[in-house]
Amino acid sequence: QVHLLESGGDLVQAGGSLRLACLASGTISSIHTLGWDRQVPGKQREVVASISSGATTYYGNSVKGRFTISEDSAKDTVYLQMTDLRPEDTAVYYCTALVGANFYQGKGTQVTVSS
Repeated sequence: QVHLLESGGDLVQAGGSLRLACLASGTISSIHTLGWDRQVPGKQREVVASISSGATTYYGNSVKGRFTISEDSAKDTVYLQMTDLRPEDTAVYYCTALVGANFYQGKGTQVTVSS
């Protein structure tokens, strides 16, 4: 079992920055990919970014060049640094983890970007 706890969501003005954090606990040694998804009610869920063992990263097209995913293994934490935020980035952001074929996610943190 893996448990994920997100933090850092907030209300921010367009052009601003936020850093989300996700603390992982449980059988974290078996995690091979950590990431962030986001969900807007009524819209398709979007994969924002991920980082895999070996530090391979992936970014969705809409956030490339603005968001950066990183991890601190010593703190069992993955971060999402978000810059140049836009109103369309408003969503609930979920931390995700892949352990073999098992998918885990946290409860989410709300990010709201005002224009």
